[in-house]
Amino acid sequence: MYEDYEKILTKFAEDPDQRRIEGYERSGGYRAWKKIIHEMTPEQVTEEVKKSGLRGRGGAGFPTGQKWSFVPKNTGKPIYLCCNADESEPGTFKDRVIIEKDPHQLIEGIIIAAYALRCEQAFIYIRGEFYYGAQLLDICIRQARAKKFLGTNIFGKGVNLNIAVFRGAGAYICGEETALMESLEGKRGQPRLKPPFPATVGLYGCPTVINNVETLANLPHIINRGADWYTTIGPKNNYGPKLFCMSGHLNKPGTFEYPMGIPLRQLIEIAGGVKGGRAVKGVIPGGSSVPVLPARDIDTPMDFDSLVKVGSMLGSAGVVVMDGTTCMVRMAMITARFYEHESCGQCTQCREGTAWLYKILHRIEHGEGRMQDLDTLLSACENMKGRTICVLSDAAAMPVEGFIKHYRAEFEQHITGKACPFTQMPSLAAV
Repeated sequence: MYEDYEKILTKFAEDPDQRRIEGYERSGGYRAWKKIIHEMTPEQVTEEVKKSGLRGRGGAGFPTGQKWSFVPKNTGKPIYLCCNADESEPGTFKDRVIIEKDPHQLIEGIIIAAYALRCEQAFIYIRGEFYYGAQLLDICIRQARAKKFLGTNIFGKGVNLNIAVFRGAGAYICGEETALMESLEGKRGQPRLKPPFPATVGLYGCPTVINNVETLANLPHIINRGADWYTTIGPKNNYGPKLFCMSGHLNKPGTFEYPMGIPLRQLIEIAGGVKGGRAVKGVIPGGSSVPVLPARDIDTPMDFDSLVKVGSMLGSAGVVVMDGTTCMVRMAMITARFYEHESCGQCTQCREGTAWLYKILHRIEHGEGRMQDLDTLLSACENMKGRTICVLSDAAAMPVEGFIKHYRAEFEQHITGKACPFTQMPSLAAV
């Protein structure tokens, strides 16, 4: 049923001319911006986005229009918009595709969101490693300014907007919205306590909205084709196109666009199936921070609500497919090591918890584990969730819980056999 799907976000991704504003305009670019500034009020734009049911594509899936409506009016303070392009979730590379293949689509989305919010200064916070993408965005912003799509008194309508690109320094924690704002302000990237929430007290103490790259890229299409059209794509409350990042033991890894709700099994087939025709052992469906799915769940629809029902999350849609050669203890250990390294250290549960998860998993993987270690791990995970300033602690705990829940026998085999049974795999003694 997905063979005839008309791509939306990546329709022109293979056209190099799309990086130039003339090429983008030829394919219908900036038509939505012209439409709303001449025909729609900011409130009407917000209502259209609400009606579309667009949910944030950064991981949480919160309704975008509703998020905008939290911004207070008439405070006398400027309103800021931050585009979160700090794509750092392992297994995720969708935002990079939009930035590098169709950057003006993102810029137009930012302009639309800024208009709806009555924002005059927007920022693109981009991961420092995305050097090419940052350069390209700077060029495209200059092109848009030269065409008078940005600047002061745009189209003579009294609307002003400037967009600035800010390169981060490669910290995973700066993908969290309050840590992102701290970094933008020139401080150490550490999350803030909430409340107050960014919508009321955000960047520089002013009302602020943070939206993901993929979220913003949807906006020109919603305005051009209407919210009613948008709700025809995907299942109820999970509308619109979605970029899925397929990696792991696949023949054709890459970024694939399909409607929200496509079955996971079909996505795996589209990505060429598992290498060597081997069976699927497990799948991480939404980036490294979400619980793994066992093979029995690979018919699950890939949308926010369906994945919650089977005990996981869509997250960033970073799909990592693992075959039978994968050691799940090693996967849990490497995942824990990442979060231990990336914890900002503010909260005891996260600072100490991530370190202990890694230490215990390292011990089990290297044949020195004890059976009580499994209960200790699960207890630590339970005490790490919902008790910290941000959700990095939860992001470390949930994958470990998932690996133990679905592959406990494999953990026990490591402990009783006092070695990793996957001896054909390269040694990770230094990890």
